[in-house]
Amino acid sequence: MKIREIMSKEPICCTPDTTVVEAARLMVENDCGLIPIVQDQQSRHLVGVVTDRDICCRVVARNLSPASVKIRDCMSSPVATVKAEMPISECFRVMDEHIVRRVPVVDERGICCGIVSQADLVEKAPNDYVQQVSRYASQQKGWG
Repeated sequence: MKIREIMSKEPICCTPDTTVVEAARLMVENDCGLIPIVQDQQSRHLVGVVTDRDICCRVVARNLSPASVKIRDCMSSPVATVKAEMPISECFRVMDEHIVRRVPVVDERGICCGIVSQADLVEKAPNDYVQQVSRYASQQKGWG
């Protein structure tokens, strides 16, 4: 099974100049905890990601104003990625290696075309992968 078969396609993206408030609003509207950060909306070249945890720990916990902080100041970069044509076992390996619950999918030019999450693996992957993810997640602090 390939990553393209389980990924969420064409995710909502932000640019580095997006405010934290707008990114958080997009997370709520799109029911997601990670937004890919792209160079610009036309190219969709991935430059980073921002998570709900990034916003909490790097902005709110420091008592910074989410309305004035730009995503460039709290995003994570560089970012672990996978390719759509990779087997899902490779996705699991990348998530395991980087201790992340979600990973952007890029094409050969670095253009963001999807996201794979633990939920995608659990809902859509064959049972042996689901068991691996469940076993690993229960043992790791970073995946909680």
